[in-house]
Amino acid sequence: MSLWAILAAPLLAGNDLSKMTPETVALLTNREVIAIDQDKAGKQGDRVDAEGPIEVWKKSLADGSAVGIFNRAKTPLVAHVDFARMGYRNRVKARDLWLHKDLGELPLTYAVTIPAHGVLLLRVSQ
Repeated sequence: MSLWAILAAPLLAGNDLSKMTPETVALLTNREVIAIDQDKAGKQGDRVDAEGPIEVWKKSLADGSAVGIFNRAKTPLVAHVDFARMGYRNRVKARDLWLHKDLGELPLTYAVTIPAHGVLLLRVSQ
């Protein structure tokens, strides 16, 4: 779900819309994630780092960036995110778009545990 937002791809639901759980509705209608996909800058994101099953993607936005950290493994793993490699010079302000929660300022090198087959989608600015 997060990768389509980073890639500026259309959202397609392949399920029966009349039988969606509240969790599925919340997932498909998350305004913060949809805003990343439909950002007015119109840029597509790119993979900026990969180490084993961990991938880090970045999308430049009209007012900041979106960063997706993906764990493709069957077990939780620690992901190491290097914001300096993405062009940031100082600590970054981050917001978790799935939890709708401000994370405050993160250091330029950030370690976070990502659940099995999980993703952390951040809106980032300086």
